[in-house]
Amino acid sequence: MKRFVSILAIPGSVLVAAFALVAPTLCAHAADPGGDQGEARRERKAGNILSIRQIEQLVLPRMGGMQYLGPDYDPAAMAYRLKFIQNGKVYFVDVDARTGRVIGQSR
Repeated sequence: MKRFVSILAIPGSVLVAAFALVAPTLCAHAADPGGDQGEARRERKAGNILSIRQIEQLVLPRMGGMQYLGPDYDPAAMAYRLKFIQNGKVYFVDVDARTGRVIGQSR
């Protein structure tokens, strides 16, 4: 017969050790809240870049029939990468986040 272990039955030293393994990861996330998306949010609030909604309004109508999969933001390039799919092929459109100008496409 199987026995279930209650969290109360786990020695405190085991719980402390488990937390010690996880704590550095928690601290790293706290030091960089939001990652690239957080950076995009800060740049947008500062007025340095267009919002993803503004970028989508410029680009999506030009992508005739492709299914939109979503965006990523590259803070180093200050560019959005929009991902599309059509007929099983994935396409990327790189857009300058400051101007909304398409700066590259891959097929």
